[in-house]
Amino acid sequence: MKKVDFISQKIFSFPEAKQRVLQWRVLGKKISFTNGVFDILHAGHIFSLSQAAKEADYLVVGLNSDASARRLKGESRPVNSQDSRAAVLASLLVVDAVVLFEEDTPLELIKGLMPDILVKGGDYTVDQVVGAKEVIANGGRVVINPVMEGYSTTNLINQIRK
Repeated sequence: MKKVDFISQKIFSFPEAKQRVLQWRVLGKKISFTNGVFDILHAGHIFSLSQAAKEADYLVVGLNSDASARRLKGESRPVNSQDSRAAVLASLLVVDAVVLFEEDTPLELIKGLMPDILVKGGDYTVDQVVGAKEVIANGGRVVINPVMEGYSTTNLINQIRK
């Protein structure tokens, strides 16, 4: 099997992701989780995903569906479809699983997967992170990664439009 064939095998439905996380746990592995729209991948995303991957043995990425991204970012987004965004994320070595979610937040996904480490990029505080309370109550932890200044999908889109 070629390396490219593994890309589609890293994209999971919610039930499939739950099963895979259980398999990893049986092996004694730690799971980190982060989420986002990841519309136009840039160096800031790569930094954030790499930092999240360093926190555990496996990294699961919750990906906003197209409908969820539109509600969050506006009618002109996402630029790339959910299938395209999922394939790009799954092709990254640091990402072990990609799971789409339709809701406005990944709370149900987080509660279902119950990662050991919940990672969020930005200037959030732990009490502002969706799912933090549940992960901490389950014995996990929350990590806030700094954002790489100068990188923003919105800024990229604005530059392209000029």
